[in-house]
This record gives sequence, structure tokens and C-alpha cells, in this order.
Amino acid sequence: MALPPRNSRGSFNPRFKKEQQQEHRTNHMIRVPQVRLVGENVTVGIYSTQEAMKIAQDQQLDLVEISPQADPPVCKIIDYNKFLYEKKKKEKEMKAKSKAAEVKEIRFTPGTDDHDFDFKARHAEGFLKDGNKVKAYVQFKGRAIMFKERGELVLLKFAERLSEFGQVEGLPKLEGKRMLMIISPKLSKKKKEAQD
Repeated sequence: MALPPRNSRGSFNPRFKKEQQQEHRTNHMIRVPQVRLVGENVTVGIYSTQEAMKIAQDQQLDLVEISPQADPPVCKIIDYNKFLYEKKKKEKEMKAKSKAAEVKEIRFTPGTDDHDFDFKARHAEGFLKDGNKVKAYVQFKGRAIMFKERGELVLLKFAERLSEFGQVEGLPKLEGKRMLMIISPKLSKKKKEAQD
């Protein structure tokens, strides 16, 4: 493994550490002889790296390598700090929008009464409206496993009740002493239009 370059006193060069952490090569870090320059206020074309750096300095901006694999690498003249700030802001917004959907669990027994069923269905509606998945399951205790059909009916009735808000990902399936089914939220019309 190559060691980081040392300075004249033999200690590690602190500038190297900053270069390692930075996402893009900028200014003096760009060590190729030529670059393809793109962006605003520049004539797109191939320039020597020194010439490109001078253009960036004249505009009091940074020369940033945005596509290092290209031949020659593509660089843009921008305010790098502002670029990073905007990028972070966009990522944060994207993260907020695509808030990871949680899986909410709703538990039944083969003998769940109507009142309990309605109460749980209302909760599940709320979860689906918030964009979360619902994992509904019937827990069989002891000899109750003999009433598998009853458990399946509870889950199918539950799916039917929530059909306006969610769609079933698969038929109820038995896993050990549980029969489960996952319901994912239906996309709202607004979200569908945004995706199209």
C-alpha cells in the first residue's frame, strides 16, 4: 500500500489528507496535462491544465474535475464550496422526499372480533396513507393452528377492507405459527403524475 507523501520535515503532508477526503479533484489537485473545459462563461474546448486554472483564477472560481474517466478529463469552472452546498441541499431534499417507508405490523388471532378488527383496520389505513407498508399477520397459539382457514379469511377480509388505500403484495402465507400478508400503499394520483 502506498504511503501518503511526506513533506520536507519527514512528517505526513496534511494537504494530502484533505485531497483524500475531497470528492472531486480541484485546482492544484488536477495533475493531467490537458482538460476539456465546459460550463458558463467559457469557450468549451480542450485547454492545457495551466491555462484552465488561469481562466478559473481570473473568474475567482475553482477548476473542478467532474468526469475524471473521460479523455481528457472534463472540468468545470465553478465555486466549489457553493457546488458542494447545493449538492448536499439536494441530497437532503431527496432523502426527505423518499423517507424510507416503514413496515408497520398489525396482529390478529383467528378469533379476532369485529370491534377489534375495525380498530386495527383504521390504524392500517393511516399507516398506508402515510406511505408505510402494513404487515398483517394472524398468530396461532397451541392448537389454534388447526384453524388456518379462519386466519386466512381474516387476512383476506382485511385486504379487502384496505383495497382503497393499499394493494396486497401476495396471498397470505404460513410461516411457522404465523400467517402473514404484506400490503403496500397505493400511489396517490399526485405522486403518480409526478413519476410520469
